[in-house]
Amino acid sequence: MSGGGGEVEAAAEAAPLLVPHDPQPAVGAEVRRQVGLAAPLVACSLLQYSLQVVSVMFAGHLGELSLSGASVASSFANVTGFSVLLGMGSALDTFCGQSYGAKQYDMLGTHAQRAIFVLMLMGVPLAFVLAFAGQILIALGQNPEISSEAGLYAVWLIPGLFAYGLLQCLTKFLQTQNIVHPLVVCSGATLVIHILLCWVMVHCFDLGNRGAALSISLSYWFNVILLAIYVKVSEVGRRSWPGWSREALKLKDVNMYLRLAIPSTFMTCLEYWAFEMVVLLAGFLPNPKLETSILSISLNTMWMVYTIPSGLSSAISIRVSNELGARNPQAARLSVFVSGIMCLTEGILVAIITVLVRDIWGYLYSNEEEVVKYVAAMMPILALSDFMDGIQCTLSGAARGCGWQKVCSVINLCSYYTIGIPSAVTFAFVLKIGGKGLWLGIICAMTVQILALVVMLLRTSWNEEWRSQDLEMGGAIYETWLKRPGLEFRLNDPTVKGEEATEIWLSELKTAKILEEHYWWWQK
Repeated sequence: MSGGGGEVEAAAEAAPLLVPHDPQPAVGAEVRRQVGLAAPLVACSLLQYSLQVVSVMFAGHLGELSLSGASVASSFANVTGFSVLLGMGSALDTFCGQSYGAKQYDMLGTHAQRAIFVLMLMGVPLAFVLAFAGQILIALGQNPEISSEAGLYAVWLIPGLFAYGLLQCLTKFLQTQNIVHPLVVCSGATLVIHILLCWVMVHCFDLGNRGAALSISLSYWFNVILLAIYVKVSEVGRRSWPGWSREALKLKDVNMYLRLAIPSTFMTCLEYWAFEMVVLLAGFLPNPKLETSILSISLNTMWMVYTIPSGLSSAISIRVSNELGARNPQAARLSVFVSGIMCLTEGILVAIITVLVRDIWGYLYSNEEEVVKYVAAMMPILALSDFMDGIQCTLSGAARGCGWQKVCSVINLCSYYTIGIPSAVTFAFVLKIGGKGLWLGIICAMTVQILALVVMLLRTSWNEEWRSQDLEMGGAIYETWLKRPGLEFRLNDPTVKGEEATEIWLSELKTAKILEEHYWWWQK
């Protein structure tokens, strides 16, 4: 191989390694890529979201108290547990996405293992919060009977909390490599098993609410096992998950992960918490039972619709991070442009459908005319918020792909807590608009959030963004690259021959040149 090494080295010298290449990709091709990613991710989000909905439905058939307890517990667990792990895992959008784009495939498994370590540690204090959910709800002034029932339900969600953390890591590990169809298959199989589990646990074993909650935990673990088996037996596992590595647990690298994971968590949770706070504020309005019911229906409707922009958000995050990692900033810019057109189209369609079904939607939740009429009056406002949520969700996905979680967490904090919640209180309690006013406050927050994200994206120099991301990732790539098995080991593999061996040499030499150029900056 030494004879061919000089030719390869000469080719590497001639390659424009550090200059972004611009292949001028077609808009149509980019649309197909994003739709191909987004459609399965939308289906996956909807299937995973359905697990908790199915359990609450089974609990609802046990009686009004069981329904209230399961609903409150699910909301509490989402706010204090699952959303935190979702945010912590979102840092993989940046790390894995850019490593995949840079063809540093062995880094993907290391990043995922580091995320698993962090999320499992984070799950311990979150589990304690769920264990005392009943007492916490009572301390917050909630109905003692409902709080006790919710506390019992929440305890049986604790095993599922850790499975959910693992599920997020495996999902991000696969989807950042554009592997999405196995996610849909595994999520679909899990939902089928979940329905059977709920029926067996609730009715056959007569476990009541506990059975509905335990079914969620078991189903999450089933999904994790399916994905783990896929990673183990598939080609992607052999390429991107070479085995468990101690390098994933190095303190310096864990800190690097946390520098993105913590802002990602705040970016996610600040938005979740604001919506739940609006529902709590509805309890202080005149006729709180009606207002709380309407706000809960609105929130449930919005979360259901949210699965669509959530898929678009994940797709644009993958595309931007992949292209920046591949040192192709103009393709990343095109991806953002295409996603903007797609989210506007999706938002308009969803808003139109929301308005068209306004007179019948309330009957899905209640037979009382007062509730149905109030829901009909809320639906145009909800249509506007669905439209805007689709835009902000997609823009936030682009920001995650760029690694802007810190800036976005500040934007969300200012949007929802200095503009949104104060506006909601003003509209609802000062101007006496009631529940509609609370939701208008959320729309004000979204408006500020969208404007800030749009300005940030418009002011972005994508060539500079590529360079900054390349420099930021350089240190981690360098550390891992130094400790890899030698080239001799890889090239002595009898299965590595001809063009494949040449490609390995070229890849290694390009990596070396990039690191020589950048590592001085990272050391400082």
